[in-house]
Amino acid sequence: MVVSYINITIKLALGLLSIVMVINFTGKGNLAPSSASDQVQNYVLGGIIGGVIYNENIGLLQYFIILLIWVCLVLSLRWLKTNSAFFKKAIDGEPSLLISRGKLDTEACRKAGLTAHEIMFKLRSNNIYSIRNVKQAVLEQNGQLIIVMSGEENPRYPLITDGTIQAQALDSIDKTEEWLLERLKEQGVESVSDVFLAEYENGNLNIVLY
Repeated sequence: MVVSYINITIKLALGLLSIVMVINFTGKGNLAPSSASDQVQNYVLGGIIGGVIYNENIGLLQYFIILLIWVCLVLSLRWLKTNSAFFKKAIDGEPSLLISRGKLDTEACRKAGLTAHEIMFKLRSNNIYSIRNVKQAVLEQNGQLIIVMSGEENPRYPLITDGTIQAQALDSIDKTEEWLLERLKEQGVESVSDVFLAEYENGNLNIVLY
């Protein structure tokens, strides 16, 4: 039995080290998952450790190789999401616009798997009792509903993230892409792809370049 406990301890240590390594390489996203892929990779790791740790038929070398494969897959997935907007959208999806200018998009709600009762519950949780008072309500990938009320001047989302224009954020402040491109040129920015982050606050466009 002593040998079994030693194997279990080593397997636990390897699992812990793999978690620490992934967090250090990918940031703190695994600690507070913001997308489905972040949550799934945590579940997979839990399944690997839980399924292997007490299985005497799987040796330390096999277990190490399995963890190494998992780490490589997670790092590769993170790299693709960071460097390709197409892969990020394909892997994590994108926010869903449920309410626009007081009108509820029933088709978007159906695709998101939300009933009318669930939507109203989310609104009531934010002290909102009528969709007519909502200028924009967006369902994030993690299930959180972000609400912009009628009359709000500042968007809840940045206008540009990772070199990509966020059309929904522009719509929430009644601006167009042409307006945004013109504002970028005024600040000496020729291409949207050069912008890491652009926020709009109180009439000012704050830009962070790569």
